Amino acid sequence: MVTAPVDIRLHSTRPALDARPLEKRVGLIILATDHTTEPDFRRRVASDRIGVYVARIPYANPTTPDNLRKMQPSLTAGAALILPDEPLDAVCYSCTSASVVIGDAEIEAAVQAAKPGVPVVTPPMAGVRGLKALGARTISILTPYTVETSRPMAAYFAAHGFEIASFTCLGFDDDREMARIAPATLVDLAAKTTDAQADALFVSCTALRAALAVVGMEEAIGRPVVTSNQATAWNCLRLCGDEERRAEFGRLMTLPLRQ
Repeated sequence: MVTAPVDIRLHSTRPALDARPLEKRVGLIILATDHTTEPDFRRRVASDRIGVYVARIPYANPTTPDNLRKMQPSLTAGAALILPDEPLDAVCYSCTSASVVIGDAEIEAAVQAAKPGVPVVTPPMAGVRGLKALGARTISILTPYTVETSRPMAAYFAAHGFEIASFTCLGFDDDREMARIAPATLVDLAAKTTDAQADALFVSCTALRAALAVVGMEEAIGRPVVTSNQATAWNCLRLCGDEERRAEFGRLMTLPLRQ
């Protein structure tokens, strides 16, 4: 069958362009194995005003300090892949335990090598800011990690001025299994592991679906709860100028960011 050629016409003028497709841009650098950060940021950060743009970097279990450090050389390349040559309003490296063993300053330098001047957020840094915004001084910490991987986490929060009333870990060394712990189980664990003297509970790990359990955990222990993905989402929202109070995502989400 022979068809007549289609007459394709070039419009005489190009449409005017908006400055950006979305007003604000948040970059996420996440582990290749991460099941949880993207869904959490879609629920809590992405909107008609704020775009969330993701790059995944190589990571191999088990979750040990040595394996976590191996991600550092990939951070600059990962940041460079997020909207190349375009500015971002914030970049979050979404791994709590790796941020502790690599160091916040080192992560910031690696990301800013690709995105100069961008504000860089890590989960432990956001956790510290969140706990301080809530007025917490004495805290309990819950992690899914092994004892070996938990030790640097304890040292990190102690170095930032917190008294640690209790620290409980669950012994997992595979982040894909950590993601399979049910939110309802985390509520039960919060009730069992939060010390009576603690002002707040920090639940570490971006793999955990803990952000879904924040309100339940707060109800169970009668005190504020800060989780890795909740804290980074809050920090990124505030850096984008979003000050909306979202009590349905926990007490932290009702507060301003004080850096």
